[in-house]
Amino acid sequence: MAFEFLRKLFGGGESKACCGGAPCATASGELKASPEAFVEYIAKALVDLPELVKVNTIDRGNGSQIQIACDKRDIGKLIGKSGKTIASIRLLVASSCGRSGNRIAVEVLE
Repeated sequence: MAFEFLRKLFGGGESKACCGGAPCATASGELKASPEAFVEYIAKALVDLPELVKVNTIDRGNGSQIQIACDKRDIGKLIGKSGKTIASIRLLVASSCGRSGNRIAVEVLE
C-alpha cells in the first residue's frame, strides 16, 4: 500500500533511484522513489516560495546527507514548531531506508 502511494506521488513507471542510488523494484515490479525526490516534494509543498527550494545529497563514509536550502523566511516552515516538522521528515526518510542499511540524515541549511 505504501508503494502504491509512492508510485502515485512520483509518477509510476519512471525509473527513480532508491536508498542505494540505483533504481530498485519491489517483488511486484513497482519502482521506489528516491529519498531526495521525496524530501524535495515535501519541502516544496510546505514553503511559500517553492521555486527557491534546492535539495542536494552528499555521500559520506557512513551514509548520506540530504541538504535542503530555501528562502530564509521559509526555514521556520520546514523546521516547524519545536522542530516537529523536520523530525517527521527525518523519521520518514530513515524508516524508508532502514531495510537497506543505509543511513540518511536530513538537514536544513541556513
